[in-house]
Amino acid sequence: MSSRDIKCIVWDLDNTIWDGVLLEDREVSLKPAIASIIDTLDKRGILHSIASKNDSELALAKLAELGLEHYFLYPEIHWSSKSSSIRAIQKNLNIGFDTMLFIDDQSFELDEVDNEQLGVICMHADHYKDLLNDPRLMPRFITEDSARRREMYVADQLRKSEEMQYEGPSEQFLASLDMQFTVNLATENDLQRVEELTIRTNQLNSTGITYSYEQLVQLIHDPDYALLVCELTDKYGTYGKIGIALVKTTAPTWHIELLLMSCRVMSRGVGTLLITYIMNQAKLHNCKLQAHFIDTGRNRMMNISYRFSGFTVKHDDGNGRYLFEHSLETIPSYPNYVMLEAPDLLSIERLEEELYGLS
Repeated sequence: MSSRDIKCIVWDLDNTIWDGVLLEDREVSLKPAIASIIDTLDKRGILHSIASKNDSELALAKLAELGLEHYFLYPEIHWSSKSSSIRAIQKNLNIGFDTMLFIDDQSFELDEVDNEQLGVICMHADHYKDLLNDPRLMPRFITEDSARRREMYVADQLRKSEEMQYEGPSEQFLASLDMQFTVNLATENDLQRVEELTIRTNQLNSTGITYSYEQLVQLIHDPDYALLVCELTDKYGTYGKIGIALVKTTAPTWHIELLLMSCRVMSRGVGTLLITYIMNQAKLHNCKLQAHFIDTGRNRMMNISYRFSGFTVKHDDGNGRYLFEHSLETIPSYPNYVMLEAPDLLSIERLEEELYGLS
């Protein structure tokens, strides 16, 4: 049984969310307490979707009648295999298969998904009442971002819909979103979300190292470190806090000890913006810049991001641990389709003095 946190539950419908078979029975009714369970998990930041062999129009109408339709992102309701439905949901949500839980009342369907070896966790519908006490569905903190996670994905569906209809160049579409990327030094109010990001972010994570709230409190009060938090907004609303960087800012060489970005913004072209900002800050302080990278088997994109930004390997221990270095002679320009709001001209030391009273 996986110990990873579950990010999304994929539900069957017949005899799973409701008792009965929609196309055979005169009436179906919700399973006891199912609505409350789905709502509670939604408030914890757990996403929900559907993989059901059913008539899509009838099923969605029944979910609307039961007051549940709005909870389910990218529902797959058709007659194809459940594994193909889960693949489509995973692609749309851009999360790991091993962070998905599939619930069905049919052993055949559970076996079909399990035999595809996607890494999806499978559970029989008989055990749905155990969900609220499952530690994989009990985040340590429920942050502002996690509580509104579904709303942010709904906004992202609107963005994707507009993008599919857009006929011009991709950079023109990105410019049409009126994106603003904000970088700030983290405060204690940010740290629950920062801890959550280190735990939940896998693909765009430079080391895979997690940091507890208590460790983060110590770091933001340490004058040798700058903990940066990023937020992205556009005309549809906020993506929330989607990136962090932990930088050791002692002369003569700065070290990026952790850099991560939520996969939700991968298609927005802002992945290297934070790296570029840190490079400019290091050059402003007349310091060299190095970055740590640990190959976790899932974070190849972050390795590529460093190299694409002009970093070269200074040391390779042969076991997946790299030390990158940048000459800072040529720093990539910021993309012109996003507005950056960051303390470009202020020293990090001055900002820390203002925020934390450090000297």
